[in-house]
Amino acid sequence: MMSKKSLIALIVAAVLPVTCYFLLKYFSNEAVVMPRRYFPDTVITKTEFGKTTTDTIWHQVRNFTLTNQLGKKVQLSDLDGKIIIADFFFTSCPSICPTLTHNMKKLQDAFNKTDTIVRFISFTIDPKRDSATRLKAYSDKYGVNPDTWWLLTGDKEELYDIAKNEFKANIADTKIDTNFIHTQYFFMLDKNRVLRGWYDGLDSIHLNKLADDIVLLMMEKDKSRKSGLFNR
Repeated sequence: MMSKKSLIALIVAAVLPVTCYFLLKYFSNEAVVMPRRYFPDTVITKTEFGKTTTDTIWHQVRNFTLTNQLGKKVQLSDLDGKIIIADFFFTSCPSICPTLTHNMKKLQDAFNKTDTIVRFISFTIDPKRDSATRLKAYSDKYGVNPDTWWLLTGDKEELYDIAKNEFKANIADTKIDTNFIHTQYFFMLDKNRVLRGWYDGLDSIHLNKLADDIVLLMMEKDKSRKSGLFNR
Protein backbone atom coordinates (compact mmCIF):
# COMPACT_ATOMS: atom_id res chain seq x y z
CA MET A 1 0.00 0.00 0.00
CA MET A 2 1.06 3.57 -0.67
CA SER A 3 2.31 5.32 2.44
CA LYS A 4 0.57 8.43 3.77
CA LYS A 5 3.59 10.59 2.88
CA SER A 6 3.72 9.24 -0.65
CA LEU A 7 0.01 9.91 -1.12
CA ILE A 8 0.37 13.52 0.06
CA ALA A 9 3.36 14.04 -2.24
CA LEU A 10 1.39 12.68 -5.20
CA ILE A 11 -1.58 14.97 -4.47
CA VAL A 12 0.72 18.01 -4.14
CA ALA A 13 2.48 17.13 -7.41
CA ALA A 14 -0.86 16.90 -9.20
CA VAL A 15 -2.52 19.95 -7.69
CA LEU A 16 0.39 22.44 -7.55
CA PRO A 17 0.71 23.11 -11.31
CA VAL A 18 -3.04 23.67 -11.63
CA THR A 19 -3.04 25.98 -8.62
CA CYS A 20 -0.11 27.97 -9.99
CA TYR A 21 -1.87 28.29 -13.35
CA PHE A 22 -5.03 29.72 -11.85
CA LEU A 23 -3.11 32.02 -9.52
CA LEU A 24 -1.09 33.35 -12.46
CA LYS A 25 -4.22 33.76 -14.57
CA TYR A 26 -6.01 35.57 -11.73
CA PHE A 27 -3.22 38.05 -11.04
CA SER A 28 -2.68 38.63 -14.75
CA ASN A 29 -6.35 39.49 -15.20
CA GLU A 30 -6.32 41.69 -12.11
CA ALA A 31 -3.08 43.50 -13.01
CA VAL A 32 -3.34 47.26 -13.01
CA VAL A 33 -2.43 48.91 -16.30
CA MET A 34 -0.62 52.14 -15.47
CA PRO A 35 -0.91 55.30 -17.59
CA ARG A 36 1.66 55.04 -20.36
CA ARG A 37 4.64 57.32 -20.81
CA TYR A 38 5.02 59.55 -23.85
CA PHE A 39 7.78 61.15 -25.93
CA PRO A 40 11.06 59.28 -25.42
CA ASP A 41 14.10 61.54 -25.59
CA THR A 42 16.64 58.75 -25.94
CA VAL A 43 16.68 54.97 -26.21
CA ILE A 44 19.87 53.46 -24.81
CA THR A 45 20.93 50.01 -26.00
CA LYS A 46 23.26 47.96 -23.82
CA THR A 47 24.89 44.60 -24.46
CA GLU A 48 26.18 42.66 -21.47
CA PHE A 49 27.19 39.03 -21.35
CA GLY A 50 25.78 38.55 -24.82
CA LYS A 51 22.35 39.91 -23.87
CA THR A 52 21.05 43.16 -25.40
CA THR A 53 18.66 45.35 -23.43
CA THR A 54 17.16 48.76 -24.08
CA ASP A 55 16.34 51.53 -21.64
CA THR A 56 14.14 54.46 -22.58
CA ILE A 57 14.89 57.94 -21.28
CA TRP A 58 11.51 59.68 -21.26
CA HIS A 59 11.02 63.37 -21.89
CA GLN A 60 10.87 65.32 -18.64
CA VAL A 61 9.27 68.74 -18.56
CA ARG A 62 12.13 71.12 -17.85
CA ASN A 63 12.26 73.45 -14.90
CA PHE A 64 10.96 77.00 -15.35
CA THR A 65 10.29 80.13 -13.32
CA LEU A 66 6.99 82.01 -13.68
CA THR A 67 4.77 84.25 -11.54
CA ASN A 68 1.67 82.90 -9.80
CA GLN A 69 -1.59 84.63 -8.92
CA LEU A 70 -0.13 85.87 -5.64
CA GLY A 71 2.64 87.69 -7.50
CA LYS A 72 5.22 85.17 -6.28
CA LYS A 73 7.99 83.74 -8.44
CA VAL A 74 7.65 79.97 -8.45
CA GLN A 75 9.52 77.13 -10.15
CA LEU A 76 8.34 73.78 -11.36
CA SER A 77 11.09 72.25 -9.23
CA ASP A 78 9.14 73.50 -6.19
CA LEU A 79 6.72 70.68 -7.02
CA ASP A 80 9.28 67.88 -7.31
CA GLY A 81 7.73 64.58 -6.30
CA LYS A 82 4.18 65.79 -7.01
CA ILE A 83 1.63 64.63 -9.56
CA ILE A 84 0.76 67.68 -11.67
CA ILE A 85 -2.41 68.41 -13.64
CA ALA A 86 -2.02 71.36 -16.02
CA ASP A 87 -4.01 73.29 -18.60
CA PHE A 88 -3.68 76.39 -20.79
CA PHE A 89 -6.26 79.16 -20.58
CA PHE A 90 -6.80 82.94 -20.47
CA THR A 91 -9.03 84.96 -18.17
CA SER A 92 -10.98 86.79 -20.89
CA CYS A 93 -11.85 83.56 -22.71
CA PRO A 94 -15.59 83.60 -23.45
CA SER A 95 -15.90 79.97 -24.52
CA ILE A 96 -14.28 76.87 -23.02
CA CYS A 97 -12.07 78.31 -20.27
CA PRO A 98 -14.75 78.91 -17.62
CA THR A 99 -15.90 75.29 -17.94
CA LEU A 100 -12.31 74.02 -17.87
CA THR A 101 -11.61 76.02 -14.72
CA HIS A 102 -14.82 74.76 -13.13
CA ASN A 103 -13.86 71.16 -13.91
CA MET A 104 -10.32 71.67 -12.65
CA LYS A 105 -11.81 73.04 -9.42
CA LYS A 106 -13.80 69.81 -9.06
CA LEU A 107 -10.55 67.86 -9.32
CA GLN A 108 -8.88 70.13 -6.77
CA ASP A 109 -11.77 69.56 -4.37
CA ALA A 110 -11.74 65.80 -5.01
CA PHE A 111 -8.05 65.55 -4.12
CA ASN A 112 -7.97 68.13 -1.33
CA LYS A 113 -7.08 65.45 1.20
CA THR A 114 -4.00 64.56 -0.85
CA ASP A 115 -2.76 68.11 -1.44
CA THR A 116 0.79 67.08 -0.58
CA ILE A 117 0.80 64.77 -3.61
CA VAL A 118 -1.42 66.33 -6.30
CA ARG A 119 -0.95 69.88 -7.58
CA PHE A 120 -2.61 71.91 -10.33
CA ILE A 121 -1.24 74.51 -12.77
CA SER A 122 -3.06 76.75 -15.24
CA PHE A 123 -0.82 78.62 -17.69
CA THR A 124 -2.22 81.79 -19.25
CA ILE A 125 -1.74 82.04 -22.99
CA ASP A 126 -2.49 85.76 -22.88
CA PRO A 127 0.20 87.10 -20.53
CA LYS A 128 -0.02 90.61 -21.98
CA ARG A 129 -3.41 91.05 -20.29
CA ASP A 130 -3.25 88.36 -17.61
CA SER A 131 -1.17 90.00 -14.89
CA ALA A 132 -0.81 88.41 -11.46
CA THR A 133 -3.51 90.78 -10.19
CA ARG A 134 -5.91 89.70 -12.90
CA LEU A 135 -5.13 86.03 -12.25
CA LYS A 136 -5.81 86.56 -8.55
CA ALA A 137 -9.24 88.04 -9.27
CA TYR A 138 -10.01 85.12 -11.59
CA SER A 139 -8.84 82.54 -9.05
CA ASP A 140 -10.93 84.17 -6.30
CA LYS A 141 -13.96 84.04 -8.58
CA TYR A 142 -13.63 80.26 -8.94
CA GLY A 143 -12.55 79.51 -5.38
CA VAL A 144 -9.05 78.36 -6.33
CA ASN A 145 -6.77 77.33 -3.46
CA PRO A 146 -3.39 78.94 -4.30
CA ASP A 147 -1.58 76.47 -2.05
CA THR A 148 -2.33 73.63 -4.45
CA TRP A 149 -3.25 75.39 -7.71
CA TRP A 150 -1.08 77.98 -9.42
CA LEU A 151 -2.33 80.29 -12.16
CA LEU A 152 0.87 81.31 -13.93
CA THR A 153 1.92 84.21 -16.10
CA GLY A 154 5.23 85.41 -17.47
CA ASP A 155 7.06 85.99 -20.73
CA LYS A 156 4.92 84.91 -23.69
CA GLU A 157 7.81 83.22 -25.49
CA GLU A 158 8.57 81.19 -22.37
CA LEU A 159 4.93 80.20 -21.86
CA TYR A 160 4.52 79.08 -25.46
CA ASP A 161 7.78 77.13 -25.36
CA ILE A 162 6.49 75.30 -22.29
CA ALA A 163 3.20 74.57 -24.05
CA LYS A 164 4.68 73.36 -27.34
CA ASN A 165 8.05 71.86 -26.48
CA GLU A 166 7.53 70.63 -22.94
CA PHE A 167 3.85 69.61 -22.67
CA LYS A 168 3.62 68.94 -26.44
CA ALA A 169 0.20 70.62 -26.50
CA ASN A 170 0.16 70.95 -30.28
CA ILE A 171 0.77 67.19 -30.59
CA ALA A 172 -1.93 66.29 -28.08
CA ASP A 173 -4.38 68.64 -29.77
CA THR A 174 -3.61 68.80 -33.48
CA LYS A 175 -6.42 71.31 -34.07
CA ILE A 176 -4.89 74.17 -32.11
CA ASP A 177 -3.17 77.19 -33.60
CA THR A 178 0.44 77.11 -32.40
CA ASN A 179 0.39 80.91 -32.36
CA PHE A 180 -2.42 80.80 -29.79
CA ILE A 181 -2.37 77.64 -27.67
CA HIS A 182 -6.08 77.37 -26.92
CA THR A 183 -6.77 73.75 -26.04
CA GLN A 184 -9.41 72.01 -23.98
CA TYR A 185 -7.04 69.28 -22.77
CA PHE A 186 -5.74 68.68 -19.28
CA PHE A 187 -2.19 67.29 -19.07
CA MET A 188 -0.90 64.95 -16.37
CA LEU A 189 2.73 64.74 -15.23
CA ASP A 190 3.98 62.06 -12.89
CA LYS A 191 6.27 62.62 -9.91
CA ASN A 192 9.27 62.69 -12.28
CA ARG A 193 7.69 65.36 -14.52
CA VAL A 194 7.10 62.84 -17.31
CA LEU A 195 3.92 63.31 -19.35
CA ARG A 196 1.55 60.39 -18.67
CA GLY A 197 -1.56 61.50 -20.53
CA TRP A 198 -3.87 64.22 -21.76
CA TYR A 199 -7.62 64.34 -21.26
CA ASP A 200 -10.49 66.32 -22.72
CA GLY A 201 -11.41 68.70 -19.94
CA LEU A 202 -14.94 69.09 -21.29
CA ASP A 203 -15.72 65.37 -21.44
CA SER A 204 -17.01 63.65 -18.29
CA ILE A 205 -15.66 60.27 -19.40
CA HIS A 206 -12.18 61.74 -19.88
CA LEU A 207 -12.39 63.52 -16.53
CA ASN A 208 -13.32 60.28 -14.77
CA LYS A 209 -10.38 58.56 -16.48
CA LEU A 210 -8.09 61.36 -15.37
CA ALA A 211 -9.26 61.00 -11.77
CA ASP A 212 -8.65 57.23 -11.94
CA ASP A 213 -5.20 57.74 -13.44
CA ILE A 214 -4.25 60.22 -10.72
CA VAL A 215 -5.02 57.53 -8.16
CA LEU A 216 -2.91 55.00 -10.09
CA LEU A 217 0.06 57.38 -10.17
CA MET A 218 -0.34 57.97 -6.45
CA MET A 219 0.13 54.21 -5.97
CA GLU A 220 2.96 53.87 -8.46
CA LYS A 221 6.22 52.71 -6.97
CA ASP A 222 9.65 53.89 -7.92
CA LYS A 223 10.91 52.25 -11.12
CA SER A 224 13.92 50.89 -9.28
CA ARG A 225 11.62 48.81 -7.05
CA LYS A 226 10.17 45.72 -8.66
CA SER A 227 6.46 45.12 -8.35
CA GLY A 228 4.19 42.44 -9.78
CA LEU A 229 1.14 44.64 -9.47
CA PHE A 230 1.78 47.01 -12.33
CA ASN A 231 2.36 46.69 -16.04
CA ARG A 232 4.81 49.34 -17.24
